[in-house]
Amino acid sequence: MSAKILVVDDEANIVEILKENLEREGYTTIEAYDGEAALRMGIEEAPDLIILDCMLPLMDGFEVCRRLRHKTSVPIIMLTAKSEEVDKIVGLELGADDYITKPFSMRELIARVKAQLRRINLSDNDTANQGDTLVYGDLVIDQAAYEVSLGGQIINLTLREYELLRFLASYPGQVFSREALLEKVWGYEYFGDVRTVDVTVRRTREKLEPDQSNYRYILTKRGVGYYFNRDCAEA
Repeated sequence: MSAKILVVDDEANIVEILKENLEREGYTTIEAYDGEAALRMGIEEAPDLIILDCMLPLMDGFEVCRRLRHKTSVPIIMLTAKSEEVDKIVGLELGADDYITKPFSMRELIARVKAQLRRINLSDNDTANQGDTLVYGDLVIDQAAYEVSLGGQIINLTLREYELLRFLASYPGQVFSREALLEKVWGYEYFGDVRTVDVTVRRTREKLEPDQSNYRYILTKRGVGYYFNRDCAEA
């Protein structure tokens, strides 16, 4: 069954171009032209991925993303016409999985769509080949249920945050560069922006770390990248 993609933009010509190219790749598309419709369809239609413009009538894309994240972990790629870094970071902080700036290459957008969908499929396949749980002290990563708990409390992570944590925890003590994490967790080598990794690590830490001044789980190797603390069970 082909993946269903919700395309959201208030410019009908952009929606039509995206629809045409995505359907040529074999995807099914549904469309929304304002924020309220996007929020409703993002929940009711259960798409496999959402392409979401930032600037929308009735409700902007940032607010749509924020509200969707309370309801679903569907991958979200945000479109922005602005080049300011703050707009990109805000989207990631609110839970978007990726962003692309207008004007964009259709080849690049399709590559990012495929990367996001591929990660979901790989996650499903990986679960069958791994143990059901990873346990580090009071941190439990249940790979069958896609759940993370800390001290018995479920931690509400997005799919991307979960994938990042699970990947690092699968290789405790091994340092991964930002570029390597983009390839392993996001699924692409050259399209990504390494700041995407930094923001996702920060979001995950904010939800996971009891003491923000003394990280226990995801640690930084200055000038190199990130790694999972192999000693956190005793920390």
